[in-house]
Amino acid sequence: MSPWQQCEPVPNATEPGVVGQRGSGMGRAAEGCGTVSVAIPLTMMITGMVGNGLAMLLVSRSYRAKGSRRKRSFLLCIGSLAITDMLGQLLTSPIVISVYLANRTWEAVDPSGHLCVFFGFSMTVFGLCPLLIASAMAVERALAIRAPHWYASHMNPRLTKGGLLAIWTAVVAFALLPVAGLGQYTLQWPGTWCFISTGDGRPGGSTVFAATFAVLGLLSLVVTVACNLATIEALVSRCRTKATEAHSSKQWGRITMETLIQLLGIMCVLSACWSPLLITMLKIIWGHTFEHCKGVPGEAPGSELHRECNFFLTAVRLASLNQILDPWVYLLLRKILLQKFCQAANAVSKCSNTECKERSITLSEEIRRTTA
Repeated sequence: MSPWQQCEPVPNATEPGVVGQRGSGMGRAAEGCGTVSVAIPLTMMITGMVGNGLAMLLVSRSYRAKGSRRKRSFLLCIGSLAITDMLGQLLTSPIVISVYLANRTWEAVDPSGHLCVFFGFSMTVFGLCPLLIASAMAVERALAIRAPHWYASHMNPRLTKGGLLAIWTAVVAFALLPVAGLGQYTLQWPGTWCFISTGDGRPGGSTVFAATFAVLGLLSLVVTVACNLATIEALVSRCRTKATEAHSSKQWGRITMETLIQLLGIMCVLSACWSPLLITMLKIIWGHTFEHCKGVPGEAPGSELHRECNFFLTAVRLASLNQILDPWVYLLLRKILLQKFCQAANAVSKCSNTECKERSITLSEEIRRTTA
């Protein structure tokens, strides 16, 4: 998801073209893009590809390592999330950059409207899939901590692969509904990207499709937050139980703190990136505001309507950041925190490099077990 061009709308722009139709004036908004640097979407794409590439490399190495059987389900989820985020960037960012570099209206670049359909389809698939995969990971973590015996006897890589395949299949089928006539992908203000149409103010397929996307996204967030809170509560309880054992008390305290920080980071990133867009979509559907954003005819840049349209665009940009932040909050940042913790422990206790390395490996394995 990468609608990162920052363009000013052209006054008197009219309605955009719906899927299969040519837009008249919306695409003209792209003419105001000439002074904006392409560095922003290009930097976002490169950063996201590097982060997700590193995550896939680490997951691949860990998955093949000996003794990884217990955490393979977790690693499969992490790897699938990284692949999904990278594919989303590869399929959407080049379109954004190409449209910008062409310095032409959208309909001049895409006279048939097929590119708009593909862009909207990609935005839907690679927006909803990460949310559902994150929910699946949160459920998996909660089961591993709160029901370890059931998890050990029932959870396996084959079941995880089946669940991930079901998520991808269901989301792709859902995103294809506009092609079948239920819902629409339309050019969005200011005429430089395409996404789900929020309808024309009357009950119908477009409104239902857009509302379903928003509700599914919000439900995914609720499930993720609820399961992560349940995992944190179970870890804290277990840490208190371990407090009676002098040797394991400090270790479990460190494990709990590291995991708590990671889970809080996951919840904060997901909520901050996705809540504004999903809530704004529902507000738009109920208030029919965004239909006026399609042209914003005669609206001054400081008007209330103009600010609402800009807020929706900002919300979509925040959601696109999630693809970049995912590998860091789930995997890469945790390793950095472990290294920093090891350095701090080494400075305090003046331990040798060998001891420090052994502590880092042990703590890393413990955290992986608790999160997996």
